[in-house]
Amino acid sequence: MQNLTLTWQSAGGTAAVLYGGSYVAARGRRPGVSVVLREAGTLLALFSLWQLVGRLSLMSTEHALDRARWIHRTELAVGLPDEVSWQSAVTPYPVLVKLANYYYASMHFTVMIAALVWVFLRHRERYAWVRTTVVITTAVCLAVQFIPVAPPRMLPEKGFVDVAAEYGQSVYGGTVGGMVKAAQLSAMPSVHVAWCVLVAVAVVRVSSSPLRWLVVLHPVLTVAVVVVTANHFWADGLVAVAILLLAYAAQRGFARWRARNTSEVRPEAGRERVGARDRAGT
Repeated sequence: MQNLTLTWQSAGGTAAVLYGGSYVAARGRRPGVSVVLREAGTLLALFSLWQLVGRLSLMSTEHALDRARWIHRTELAVGLPDEVSWQSAVTPYPVLVKLANYYYASMHFTVMIAALVWVFLRHRERYAWVRTTVVITTAVCLAVQFIPVAPPRMLPEKGFVDVAAEYGQSVYGGTVGGMVKAAQLSAMPSVHVAWCVLVAVAVVRVSSSPLRWLVVLHPVLTVAVVVVTANHFWADGLVAVAILLLAYAAQRGFARWRARNTSEVRPEAGRERVGARDRAGT
């Protein structure tokens, strides 16, 4: 299958072009166009960084498989459902498997772009909140991914199957000299899960339409897809959601801190203005 995701080079190059276009538009006094290009460039720059981090690590990739095995053992020990059973329920149906592979490869980025464009065009006052959440969540996920963790599809001895490779739909490369490419060892946490939950929360909070709840299908499908394709463990998604919640908490805390400081500054400014008027009157 054709790789449905941009490489980090193409995403980074496109981001640079968009930033350049934003600068030119600003100089040409077209602020609306400048903002659109800048925001699109920011998202692509984030995506490029995500792709690049998959090829780097702060630690050796040697123990990535051991970490994946530990995650699987721990999940079973605490009573989480075995992902192998979920995958086994789907593998007899090739159409479902192929659809799951396509969904995994394409929908995470497509839906995020669509959501950001919609918020930007229809609810501009909420765009900064959504965009900042994307930046914080993605940045923290990328920081964690510097510690290599293999996806479950690399554990065939546990019963997992790399269904994307089996159907010729893999978006990842193969191996180099018998060693797995580092690009495949960034399973923890799942940015797919973080982004799909982020999109659902944004749409539900921003929109007033009763149909907005349909967006919940996206995270439900995404979680099911990343599990049945053996690209992520349950734990990868749980950690991603925890990071998303921390991003919301950080923004809320910052907003309260700024509001408190603003309320403390304003009375002082008011007293200074009164004092200035009194001195002028004398």
